[in-house]
Amino acid sequence: MTVLDVREHEEQQLTSPDEEPLILAAIETHSIDVIPDKERHGTIRQQGVFWFLSNTQTLSVAVGFIGIALGLSVRWTIAAVVLGNAFGTVFMALHASQGPRLGLPQMIQSRAQFGYRGVVLPLFLALFTYLIFAVLDTVIITQGFNQIFGWNTVVVGVVIAVVAVLLAVYGYDWLHRAFRVLFWVSLPLWLVLTIGILTGSAGGRPAPHSAFGWIAFFVVFAASASNNISYAPVVSDYSRYLPRSTPFGRVVTSVYVGAFLSLSWLAAIGAWLAAHLGATDALTSVQQAGNHITSGFGTALITVATIALVATMGEMAYSGQLVVLTAIDSIRPIRPTVTKRVVTASVFATTWAVLGLAVFHNVTTAVDDGLTLSLYLLTPWTIVNLYDYFFVRKGKYAITELENRKGLYGVWGWRGIAAYVAGFAAAVPFWDLSFYVSPVAKATNGLDITFIVELLVSGVLYVIFARSIDLSGDAQAIEASNAKLIQLGILEPRDRTEPVQRRSVIAYSSSGELVR
Repeated sequence: MTVLDVREHEEQQLTSPDEEPLILAAIETHSIDVIPDKERHGTIRQQGVFWFLSNTQTLSVAVGFIGIALGLSVRWTIAAVVLGNAFGTVFMALHASQGPRLGLPQMIQSRAQFGYRGVVLPLFLALFTYLIFAVLDTVIITQGFNQIFGWNTVVVGVVIAVVAVLLAVYGYDWLHRAFRVLFWVSLPLWLVLTIGILTGSAGGRPAPHSAFGWIAFFVVFAASASNNISYAPVVSDYSRYLPRSTPFGRVVTSVYVGAFLSLSWLAAIGAWLAAHLGATDALTSVQQAGNHITSGFGTALITVATIALVATMGEMAYSGQLVVLTAIDSIRPIRPTVTKRVVTASVFATTWAVLGLAVFHNVTTAVDDGLTLSLYLLTPWTIVNLYDYFFVRKGKYAITELENRKGLYGVWGWRGIAAYVAGFAAAVPFWDLSFYVSPVAKATNGLDITFIVELLVSGVLYVIFARSIDLSGDAQAIEASNAKLIQLGILEPRDRTEPVQRRSVIAYSSSGELVR
């Protein structure tokens, strides 16, 4: 009996309507397993709204502070944000297409490049990135509310962690529902603030003299690119409930537009706040500008923005627990119960709360370092994963083999691991962080080309290594996998003569026909 067989049997027992407590009825029952066709209820529209709201929060505002702090003008800061964001969001949005096709969390699919146990390497790095963002969010909220309302930072930190854990535990549907509500509530508020800035109603003083600098411009470019690249390991976690027939172009475009527009917009607001109000804290500066438009408006805006930020922390907790459970499962197969999800999400939230309350204090420095470090960690992984998905296996994976330690993809994927490690190591001499400035960065006055080095080294090496991948047994394994998933009721049988171009699916037969 395979691991998938065991999970299916135990999950049926766990979620039996006769045995499930009423209080758990709304809690998502799936975790790191494949989503059955009959439960694919996601929509394209949800993706655009979800990723728009993910960036419609004060961390995006803080991204705009970076360029002003480095001496750039508002216009040049916005230009750097837009260009970096346009570049980084490409990688993020492409990962979204993997959710509908495979129905799996993003990092489970990485077993195909890194191996059943080798995937623990990118899993750890992805988890570290989620932790970085949750810590930054904690710093922004706790310090902002302390300065504005005088609220105790520890109490605020604990409350937001608890709310985030609840969202993560209730899972996919509740996260999407919360994001949709917050999208419609927050959108008109940010529009009013923007109009106030453009018409001069938000106050402010003339911006201090600033000049263009290539190094500062590129720092902002890299920070903006990293913001959405850092979402890459979680994107398919939130698109895996889309039907397998979801067109590639529509899901990628929806995610791209949502994530790109919101970050560019709010970072531009942040640049104006930093230049005209001398802002160093996102919440207090947004409140100040909003209250200048009309009394109490800024306070209402930051309250909604904070709730949105807590929702994104729930997003990090949700994907974080998926990563932890995947890592544990890669070492020892487990049944991912609701209890395990609660414990995992709670431990993760406790960790970020402690770090956010006790370690980080300077928001601008923390945002800059956090975004930059996440870019360093995830760039080698994203290029390896995307190249394998689009050019090596072309979206054709044997789902059951991803659950098989001795299966098609092996225990240790030396090609993915070697390409990642080589790219990461080659880039260390180019690092530029507040706590470590590399010799190259010093010699170039802070020019940071780390992620370019990583893209080139890891990408080129994986292209070379991938030439030795033997795909001769893939077609047969895919057919066997699909047959097993149909037997388990996860895939619904379809007409195998249906033209390939009409659907986006998880696998094809050896003759190129559609396999369900």
